[in-house]
Amino acid sequence: MTKKRKRLFRTLEILGPVLFFCLPFFLEEVDRGPYILDLLSMVGLYALLSLSLNVILGHAGMFHMGHAAFFAMGAYTTANLNLTYGWSIMATLPVAALTSGLMALVVAWPVIHLRGDYLLIVTIGIVEIVKIALTNDIFGLTGGPNGLISIARPSIFGFGITRPQHFFYLIWVMVGLTMILFYWLENSRFGRALKYIKEDTVAAEGMGINTTAYKLMAFIIGAAWAGMAGTIFASKMRTISPESFSFGESVTMFTIVILGGSGNQKGVILGSFLVMGLPELFRNFEDMRLLAFGAALVAMMIFRPQGLCPPKPSRYRLPSPYDSKYPGGGHC
Repeated sequence: MTKKRKRLFRTLEILGPVLFFCLPFFLEEVDRGPYILDLLSMVGLYALLSLSLNVILGHAGMFHMGHAAFFAMGAYTTANLNLTYGWSIMATLPVAALTSGLMALVVAWPVIHLRGDYLLIVTIGIVEIVKIALTNDIFGLTGGPNGLISIARPSIFGFGITRPQHFFYLIWVMVGLTMILFYWLENSRFGRALKYIKEDTVAAEGMGINTTAYKLMAFIIGAAWAGMAGTIFASKMRTISPESFSFGESVTMFTIVILGGSGNQKGVILGSFLVMGLPELFRNFEDMRLLAFGAALVAMMIFRPQGLCPPKPSRYRLPSPYDSKYPGGGHC
């Protein structure tokens, strides 16, 4: 890539988010402005969910298709704390993350040693079990098939988040903070260990990496973030039901990560726009859009199986005995 192209891409990386965050000011004058903002908010919500799944699928390499179960746990935790005990929505955010993380610990501990298709099948079973439990209202906390209604709107320092513009900024700020945190996590010792595990679990174990512990930690982190996304979803929709957390939702998140580029945050964001935003442009052709979408996925698997934005190969600088930055290095 030439220097001019690199400069152009860097400029777009800076100006793109700035222009995107200015969209609500321009859309206020448009007739369908609220609808477009609401659609962009849903794209951001699924970007947040897919970023959390990317930790499990993209970095740790675990085939996980039960993410909707942790999404549901966060949403129902928030709804119950708000409706029963009068908690504010933002106060329930860490509790929802903790609840989803604990659920991931309990669920993943017995099956974390499974690999590939076997783990995939188990996680599919998990999301179906959770949906059945929510529908049958086993613990008397979910409202059965009718769900829970009249959930409060969130507020930050007394400022109520009620309009589409407010939710747009709340969700996308959370997406931005998540990308920064997960970027730091990816380049930490923890992230490097996950990459080794993804490439070759046996070799990682041979290097002394506790693969079970790292996989479990990745599972818990991804589930906790899905729980927080559930909090935002519950407060935005104000009504939740088991149908909102079906197996199809897990498939959507899985598709976003694979289509955009497993392990690449920018690819996940691009995949969220394509999977959640692009079909809305063809809503008038509802009978054909699923067929076109399926054909596009098949074409992707044939011609670009690594995704639209595959992650760049990691390169780590090894210490040199002639480098003064390292102890014992430098010239005599």
